[in-house]
Amino acid sequence: MYEVRVEASFAAAHFLRHYKGKCERLHGHNYRVRAWARGERLDEGGMLLDFGELKGALRKVLEGLDHGLLNDRPEFKDDPSAERIAEYVYRSMAALLPAAPLAAVDVYETDTSMARYSPETAPHD
Repeated sequence: MYEVRVEASFAAAHFLRHYKGKCERLHGHNYRVRAWARGERLDEGGMLLDFGELKGALRKVLEGLDHGLLNDRPEFKDDPSAERIAEYVYRSMAALLPAAPLAAVDVYETDTSMARYSPETAPHD
């Protein structure tokens, strides 16, 4: 099995409406996002997926989040948690790269706190 990963970052503000504690107040993060692709087969050039293609899609998705108030986006339902951000980034990248073997997206709010979304572990809609 082969895996590739790219990383990019964005800065944004948010608050968690349904959280009791300091995170219910407006605050910001310098988010770090990692996108993973996974597959068993390499192309004729010996690559699972071109890093540039994967990173380009990740950057395009994050451009729409950068320096914004995440609560203003309906995708996050007033609670833009790291988990919801990871799912949003995954689904947005999958739409941009429908043939890519996208496996997971990790969203780091801090160096020690991250959430991952992957379709294998996601509950069914």
